[in-house]
Amino acid sequence: MKKIVMLGLVTVSMLFAESFSWYDSVPVIRSEPIYRTVTVRTPIEECWDEEVPVSRSSDGTLGAIIGGAAGGILGHQVGGGSGKTAATVGGAIIGTLVGKNLSEQSGGNEPAYRIERRCKVRYKERTENRFVGYKNYARYKGREIVKFSDEPLKKIDLTITVNY
Repeated sequence: MKKIVMLGLVTVSMLFAESFSWYDSVPVIRSEPIYRTVTVRTPIEECWDEEVPVSRSSDGTLGAIIGGAAGGILGHQVGGGSGKTAATVGGAIIGTLVGKNLSEQSGGNEPAYRIERRCKVRYKERTENRFVGYKNYARYKGREIVKFSDEPLKKIDLTITVNY
């Protein structure tokens, strides 16, 4: 009964369709492991300590502020009346200049050093063969069929489609 229904369906599909398909399987003749040569890069970090010069001189801002305040106080002590204001302003200006100069010179001319950690990454390269999978071979009606897989196969399933 099943064969009659199946034959009827195939006949009907052949009358109205422009193609039809069926399934088959073929035994695998041989399976070959596949390897690929790859380059592996391993990072290696190299580190060392290095002396780095550090500027010890300042821009003199703090010295200028302190010198200006001290000069203004001293200038205020000198003079009397309307001259007292001029002496205070003059003392502040002179104190600012002197304080800035002293502050810049107190750093000295020899540089200071600090230790900094420096690191550089280089790569060690090596080649190795890595397993990719299997190449499985079979024959179907005189044609060689190849299918790739993760493991060796015993058979290869086929879908055959006929177009007309």
